[in-house]
Amino acid sequence: MTTDLDRSTVEEAYARWAPIYDVVFGAVFEPGRKAALQAAERIGGRILEFGVGTGFALPNYKRTNRLVGVDISEPMLQKARERVEKEKLDHVEGLCLMDGAHMGFADNSFDVVMAQFVITVVPHPEETLDEMARVLKPGGEIILVNHLGAEDGPRAAFEKWFARRARKLGWRPEFQFARLHNWALKNGTVDMPIKRDVALGMYTMVRFRKRSEAEIAGATEPVALAG
Repeated sequence: MTTDLDRSTVEEAYARWAPIYDVVFGAVFEPGRKAALQAAERIGGRILEFGVGTGFALPNYKRTNRLVGVDISEPMLQKARERVEKEKLDHVEGLCLMDGAHMGFADNSFDVVMAQFVITVVPHPEETLDEMARVLKPGGEIILVNHLGAEDGPRAAFEKWFARRARKLGWRPEFQFARLHNWALKNGTVDMPIKRDVALGMYTMVRFRKRSEAEIAGATEPVALAG
């Protein structure tokens, strides 16, 4: 029996989470969120907040940036719209209901694609990453922050056991860094990912830099992203 996620499972799970998401996860995710925001601000510009959810992170961006948020959950997006209106977040260009594997943006539309605590729970991670790379400008970065599954040992065994039970919550706890590394090799338009533990190892920040056409044409394989 498959233990993977499908769109209906994710939509149903996050419709349930929407009313209480900020209370349950706001403080828990804050250290990882701060690290990812700092990385994004070093680049700045037009930023795609993928899996924007309730818009919890939107007020923390500098107003010199331009933000677009997308999510698969309409109840989550409604919370985000209320936040944008209440806090007068005029640097938010729009909030869109979209399937991450089929985004309606032109190629090379964003300087940064940010995905906080979301890539491990989307129905089709590799296809979604392909779309993130497509809409990212050369020289820009995909920035992910997530709990990633252990490679081996007792925690890996527990995450594998817990995986099927976690699906009703919309989670994929056994998702490992190797899956992101393998995607970069296959996609071919990004440098090899760099990862850094944040929040005392609770979460991992993973960054991919998109290469230019000249870099792609002149290199046989992606190289490691510097620091």
